Amino acid sequence: MTVLKTSLIRRIARTGPVTVADYMTECLLHPEHGYYVTRDPLGRAGDFITAPEISQMFGEQIGLWLAQVGMDQGAPARIVLAELGPGRGTLMADVLRATRGVPGFHAAADLHLVEASPVLRAAQMRALPDARPAFHDSIATLPDAPLFVIANEFLDALPIRQFQRGKGDDWHERMIGTDGKALIWGLAPPMAVAALDQRRDAVREGQLVETCAPAEAIAGEIGHRIASFGGAALIVDYGDAQSLGDTFQALSAHQHVDPLATPGQADLTAHVAFDPISQAAQPARASALVPQGVFLERLGITARAQALASKLGGPALETHIAAHRRLTHPDQMGHLFKVLALTPPGAPLPPALDPRSE
Repeated sequence: MTVLKTSLIRRIARTGPVTVADYMTECLLHPEHGYYVTRDPLGRAGDFITAPEISQMFGEQIGLWLAQVGMDQGAPARIVLAELGPGRGTLMADVLRATRGVPGFHAAADLHLVEASPVLRAAQMRALPDARPAFHDSIATLPDAPLFVIANEFLDALPIRQFQRGKGDDWHERMIGTDGKALIWGLAPPMAVAALDQRRDAVREGQLVETCAPAEAIAGEIGHRIASFGGAALIVDYGDAQSLGDTFQALSAHQHVDPLATPGQADLTAHVAFDPISQAAQPARASALVPQGVFLERLGITARAQALASKLGGPALETHIAAHRRLTHPDQMGHLFKVLALTPPGAPLPPALDPRSE
């Protein structure tokens, strides 16, 4: 039994069951035993792999997208180039390499990384030795300037709450308790949840929905900054417009595991509900939600893949082809992952995305 699991069982026995949000926060960010505090979780030797680690093409396309959006907004003389949860710094390194030839982009950009993990901050410094990034614990301390921000697989790790539809207007919050030896699931007594009033007609008795207040708060802060100072946000994550069903999951060594089995030893995530993100970001304008594969194809990833393939052969070529497929094919990341952009009201529509129908 992990140290954190023992601690949680004792805490719950003493003070009562905890919400999924409290559990996620403890498991991921506990100052001594939290998952992100104690390890680099990425790559084949870790627990999961993200798009930037699959192929350089992902970051290259995003970098050129950001540069084009900046030019469409008049190429501001100073911008805050930021990433939320930058992993090992691979995505930002690819962004910076792809935009070296864009006139004025690097001269205007001050790099800022929002990262809670000391282990990953060290990895980011190694990946970006010449970029001199400023580190932040939250977006609240980013400078006031046009903000061009990337959030790739960031929102999915933010703490969620889960609610099961009861009878009438009631909801039961899903809680985590203990039988004295293990962590177990349970339901809180019926309660009214104002935030879910608009979902009542679409959710049947017994069905589960998830909310993520921290994601909406972050979207609100980003939306306010973009509406006030200009810029754009590109949010890429797995999920859909709305939450329905249990999407809470744990990954260890690239395999799905029981989320309650080894607290602090597995990555915990949930699918992102994008409609609440779009609403919370107002007055910034949200694009329509576009599948990752469609977005990358519109940006020209296949032409880039073909250019890179012409210089490869053997196993390297096979790996490259598999990476392109993994990023874009509907049966892999191409459909599960979605892309949402936030821009100032009245700004040109960003490349490769559709207008949101109101």
